[in-house]
Amino acid sequence: MITAKLRHLRISPRKVRLVTDLIRGLPVEEAERQLKFLTKRAARPVLKLLNSARANAQSNNKLVKENLYIEKIVVEEGPILKRWRPRAMGRSAPIKKRTSHIVLILNTKEGLVSEEKKESKPDKIKEAEPLTEEKKGEKGLLEELGRVKEEKKPVAKPRPVSAPRPYPTTSQAKKRAFSRQTFGNIKKYFRRKSI
Repeated sequence: MITAKLRHLRISPRKVRLVTDLIRGLPVEEAERQLKFLTKRAARPVLKLLNSARANAQSNNKLVKENLYIEKIVVEEGPILKRWRPRAMGRSAPIKKRTSHIVLILNTKEGLVSEEKKESKPDKIKEAEPLTEEKKGEKGLLEELGRVKEEKKPVAKPRPVSAPRPYPTTSQAKKRAFSRQTFGNIKKYFRRKSI
């Protein structure tokens, strides 16, 4: 179990939690990818903290980064810096500049092999053997069997009945129909709000 802490981060805990909730429980490499392309301001300090924790795991505990995942990440409230903003009639309003403390705990998954290693190519590739006459004959039969398939007849789908249009399809008829609906361009002369 590897722990890394970031204290007195000058971003509100509520905003940092939006970032940390995305990466909780993910493998370290996947979490890094998420944080690199995230547009939140808190993503950068959290990424630095993750890199620090990963470096601690590799140098201090001799762990492989492919086996690490984020077991726990907690964002707690740090000290609040209190400032004041002047308001009307000689008054003032408080400003709370909030800070965060982040605790990141990494752990290893036992028996975990990374996805990339599972899908890796075999070490040796066998060369293709030349086809003999017997194999060519078998292959020809298989191809013929594959070609013989039942032909499916296309089924004509019935068209849905559309409602009759209130106007013919010509452009002039449309203009006439819509001008009746707008009361003969009265909207041009009377507007409740000026533009």
